[in-house]
Amino acid sequence: MSWKELPDLLAVGLLIYAFISVARPAGAPITRLWLAGWICVELHFAAYSFVDLPGTPGIVADIVGTAALVWCAQLFFWSMDPRPEQWGSRWLFWAISAVYTLYLALATLPVLPAAPIMAATASLFALVPLAIVTATPRAQRPPSRWVAVVLNAALAAALLHWQFSPHGPDLMFVLPLFVTYFICCLQFAFSNQRKTGGFVVTVLGLLAWSLVFPLGMAFDILLPTAKVGPEVWNLPKYLVAVGMILLLLESQLKQNQHLAYHDALTGLPNRRLFQDRISGAIERARQRNATTAVLAIDLDGFKEVNDTLGHHAGDEVLQQVARLFATRLRRIDTLARTGGDEFSVILEGPISRGEATAVACTLKRLLDAPMTVREQSTQIGASIGVAMFPDDAQTPENLSILADERMYAAKRNGDCKVQTA
Repeated sequence: MSWKELPDLLAVGLLIYAFISVARPAGAPITRLWLAGWICVELHFAAYSFVDLPGTPGIVADIVGTAALVWCAQLFFWSMDPRPEQWGSRWLFWAISAVYTLYLALATLPVLPAAPIMAATASLFALVPLAIVTATPRAQRPPSRWVAVVLNAALAAALLHWQFSPHGPDLMFVLPLFVTYFICCLQFAFSNQRKTGGFVVTVLGLLAWSLVFPLGMAFDILLPTAKVGPEVWNLPKYLVAVGMILLLLESQLKQNQHLAYHDALTGLPNRRLFQDRISGAIERARQRNATTAVLAIDLDGFKEVNDTLGHHAGDEVLQQVARLFATRLRRIDTLARTGGDEFSVILEGPISRGEATAVACTLKRLLDAPMTVREQSTQIGASIGVAMFPDDAQTPENLSILADERMYAAKRNGDCKVQTA
């Protein structure tokens, strides 16, 4: 056993532990695929610790270590597929992984199989991805799939031309590993991932990782006396790891920011974001010398739903109400959940008092029909207060307070469920 891989084994092991710690709160499929990829890197270093063993054990260790690198790249590639759950993505992942593993396993053998066998195996790089992508329905076929097909076809052509050249034994390892990591780099670069610092570090790390293989071969051929330590060639791996952990942290930060300004149950803006939105709406209305309306909505009969059907049924009612109200408002308007069973609406101006009242009546009528909650029919209503800027109040606080007062007045009146003055 070679101990020179031990530092990398320990370093990647610590990275996996850190990766698990960061990824555990998210638990998304992408994080699980990334984690599986780094486990493959750990397997790569573990297998290469035994590659110097004589005979079959050394050959098996070489095959496992090289295949682990391939599977790492394929897992990273699959994580960025825009439709990872579809059968075309799964088949492309398994088939390409199998082709790369088969070819590299044959290239690792002390005596290469006959030339026709190696040529047929090299041809699979082009034929298998093309067959799978062609068989995939057009609607499920993103452009990135064709990029993989073209680059694998180029790999097949290069191997068929050079695999038995003087440097063929080296090229049979270098070219497949370079192509699979370069395709993975392109998959990340053209993904829908936000272009953040973590994204840039990850893409550059994958690009450097792909270039390690041809550069290492070039150094061996052109500069045989230059000794480049393994830590230099392994540096891109750790660069990718840092980039991916940054991406996870950035994703969690974005999620935390969303939760800070949105209601977890309905996904609507919460009171904090509502206050920001109403300040912005009033400022825009003041600049345009226009009017803006605020609606305060309180559900009637909601307590009875909680008492009779339970809090889970109450949560379902709130979600249904949020969806109903959202269907009747414009994109420029704001619907927020500002309390337990209270909703607030900002109607961007210019809008008249009559138009605001008509919107309020429409929202109220949406609740006239009974709701089905947990296979039971239930009836709720709404009391709505309407306040106008600048006619009724000049500041966000006073406008919200006045809308609330009119909503409570509407609730007290009983028959009049929309109060505008």
